[in-house]
Amino acid sequence: MSALELKRLGLILEPKPGNPMEVEGVLNPAAVRGPDGKLYLFPRLVGAGNFSRIGIARVQFDEAGNPCGVERLGIALEPEADYELRSDGSGGCEDPRITFVEPLRRYVMTYTALSHAGPRIALAVSEDLFHWQRLGLATFEPFQGIDFVHVDNKDACIFPVAIPNHAGKMQMAILHRPLFVGTRPEEIACNVDCGVVDLKHESIWISYCPMPFEFVDTNRLGVFNSHHRLATPVAAWEQLKIGGGTPPILTRHGWMILYHGVSKTAETDQDGPHLCYSAGMMMLSSEHPRFIHYRSLEPVLTPQLPQERHGVVSNVVFPTGIDRRDDLGQPNRFDVYYGMADHKIGVARLDLPDDLPPAGVADPPEAA
Repeated sequence: MSALELKRLGLILEPKPGNPMEVEGVLNPAAVRGPDGKLYLFPRLVGAGNFSRIGIARVQFDEAGNPCGVERLGIALEPEADYELRSDGSGGCEDPRITFVEPLRRYVMTYTALSHAGPRIALAVSEDLFHWQRLGLATFEPFQGIDFVHVDNKDACIFPVAIPNHAGKMQMAILHRPLFVGTRPEEIACNVDCGVVDLKHESIWISYCPMPFEFVDTNRLGVFNSHHRLATPVAAWEQLKIGGGTPPILTRHGWMILYHGVSKTAETDQDGPHLCYSAGMMMLSSEHPRFIHYRSLEPVLTPQLPQERHGVVSNVVFPTGIDRRDDLGQPNRFDVYYGMADHKIGVARLDLPDDLPPAGVADPPEAA
């Protein structure tokens, strides 16, 4: 662990006994403040057969202002569209991230839609967090021979304001990590050449689309293009894969994102090496977020608790939701909500220091 660490506050949500919609886990929530100022979680609820819905819950706080529980409020989205369903009756709406996009004056949810084509990024919008309008799948233009459309893609999130693309145009920006063939951590772990990184295929990307400033009823947003490779696996703890985590949030040091990295553990079995999911931090330029100003050398959160080391998938901490504690008058305090071993949800706290510790390189030397 580095000097920049998250302090665990505890378990915040776990499967409710007897609820068939949660028998395989409650995990990877979005976190966002509603129009009423209260904090809402949108957990992935996993029923039998890995059938996933997106729930909604209101966070409860103790007298000190620490999150201490939730009030379940029902379902925000469940698989209904053809791009969320498979022919065998399975499917899923999974792993949401939610951002209030200021120019749109609406909440935008990115989530993973699971259909016969595999996982894809889907979008929905809401004015109140309780009523959601689907916008369909995110669409991407190809880039230098890279096909972003016909590959798996997930763990996407949107910036809350318009961001300048490479040409200086103010547009909507999305972070995403396409899962090209051969780039899943299980595949790389079994590859004897896993030390060789394919810079185009194993990276987090930032892409842009025109911002519909006058938002009217529409079936989808525009096509994402102006692609830029943001970050590539560098450190040992992320050697098998990096991917998105919490939505970007503006701090005094720049746009902060917590992201996930995957490495091998010393354990192995007949299925191959065991994996470990940890969380790291990046600070992107506040003016031009396609540039990384800081990247943590070591993870800021690693699996340690029994709930993080044992579950549906062992050795997983997976940050997806973040809440800046402006309500406590502490804009440099952040509560991070994360999946624990793909089965429960925990919360940890980050108090952002005045100065960041020494940073790691943004990319391998051959990327320069």
